[in-house]
Amino acid sequence: MAETSAEEKAERRIVVAVDEGEESTYALTWCLTNLISSNFKDTLFLVYARCAPTVYTGLDGTGYMFSSDIVATMERYANEVAESVMEKAQKICRDLAGDIRVDTRVEGGDARDVICQMVERLNADILVMGSHGYGLIKRAFLGSVSNHCAQNVKCPVLIVKKPKSPAS
Repeated sequence: MAETSAEEKAERRIVVAVDEGEESTYALTWCLTNLISSNFKDTLFLVYARCAPTVYTGLDGTGYMFSSDIVATMERYANEVAESVMEKAQKICRDLAGDIRVDTRVEGGDARDVICQMVERLNADILVMGSHGYGLIKRAFLGSVSNHCAQNVKCPVLIVKKPKSPAS
């Protein structure tokens, strides 16, 4: 029976959901500071869910037609936002955990579905995400992405809540 070398480390696949908000930046920073360890061979997957373009339907059900220029502009803007979010997240990773393996994934669709599908596809060991801290009413209308993911993925989910600043 072969012994495992002391240099062999357990591999972990950590998925971090990122978006434009401070909450996801805080969750990523928290993850890099508190979860990443030299005792493991970690791969960090940064997942960004790009919203699908909104389709407006007319009262008669025919829908509005957008010119190809408008559609192309909307698509270009969505790509620029995704690129900006990923660049910022990768810089945070370089600054806080220089040599960690980082892989980025940008998928179109509803964030709840995209994150859950990516966690399954990547066979993640843990999902890390920020909490927007919506109140009961707002959460009822918008839905909670973190709650949906916590209920539907098979791996542990770490929801990192950004501390509120003290009232001035």
